[in-house]
Amino acid sequence: MNANYVLGLVGALITIVTLFEMLRRRHLREKYAVLWIVIAIGTVVIALVPGLLEWLAALIGVAVPANLLFFSASMVLLVVSIQHSYELGRLEERTRTLAEEVALLRLELGSHSDEHEHREQ
Repeated sequence: MNANYVLGLVGALITIVTLFEMLRRRHLREKYAVLWIVIAIGTVVIALVPGLLEWLAALIGVAVPANLLFFSASMVLLVVSIQHSYELGRLEERTRTLAEEVALLRLELGSHSDEHEHREQ
C-alpha cells in the first residue's frame, strides 16, 4: 500500500471520528452527517481497494482515475452547496414569517395595554 492510499485511509478515519464526535456533542445534525459518513466510508473503501478507482475509471472511460475522483468530489460539493442554499432560503423565509408574527403580537399587546391604561384613568 503506497503513501497516497495510507493518507486517504488516515484522512477518512479522522473524518469519521470527527463526525461521530460532532454528532455526540450535537454540533452536527444527523441529516448532514449521513452524507459525510457515506463519503468517508467510500474513501476508506477506495484506500483499502486501490484497484477499485482504476476499475471504475476504466468502466466509465476516464483515462486518469484521479480525474474521476476529482470530478466526483466536485459534484458532491456542488450538491452540498445547492442543498445548503435551499436550507438557507427556507430558514430566511421562516425567520421573516416569525419576525412578522412577533411584530403583530407586539402590536396587539401594545393595543391591549393602551386600552388597560385608558380604563384606569
